[in-house]
Amino acid sequence: MSMRVILADDHILIRAGLRALLQSLPNVSVIGEASTGHEVVEVVAHEQPDVVLMDIAMPGLNGLDATARIVKQWPGVRVIILSMHANEEYVGQALDAGATGYLLKGAEPAELELALKAVMRGETYLTPSVSKPLVDEYVARRKDQAGSLHDLTPRQREILQLIAEGSSTKAIAHKLNLSVKTVETHRSELMRRLGIHDVAGLVRYAIKTGLVTLGS
Repeated sequence: MSMRVILADDHILIRAGLRALLQSLPNVSVIGEASTGHEVVEVVAHEQPDVVLMDIAMPGLNGLDATARIVKQWPGVRVIILSMHANEEYVGQALDAGATGYLLKGAEPAELELALKAVMRGETYLTPSVSKPLVDEYVARRKDQAGSLHDLTPRQREILQLIAEGSSTKAIAHKLNLSVKTVETHRSELMRRLGIHDVAGLVRYAIKTGLVTLGS
């Protein structure tokens, strides 16, 4: 069974390493690469791959929101999240976004092959270092809680990420083709929903939840 794969990571060396590894696997071909969330959505639209290997922390649009857009528009595309984090919060967010696999960046090459084969069979693959019952419990608990990413609209999450990346209100408005007043309204609403009252708090929250990473 042949498998067409797209790589999405903002680090060129990581993509190069993944490409070399995937090209050594039988019946696997890398048909595209992307360095941002917006870019991977465009590449998927053009190439219609079987699988996307997706980093979480990418500039502009993070991997979780890119995953949600992709699986909504192209339900046949499987997304495997590549992450440095093995806790249930990150895995829960990935599954909630529509990912069918979650793999640590430090995994052995054989595990990557296992994950690819599993998602192609229609299964969900979670790296063995996380507990699926804990992840299921986290997902269920989060849907009953206020003050989480789950409560934000995709536009609010996008604005939160851009704020955390240091963009000004004017720059965000220009980038998203919105008025400054609309961006300010979104910012006020996401602060209200998250119970956060200043920009510094939004930045800390975005880092904590993996929307952005320090030094990436």
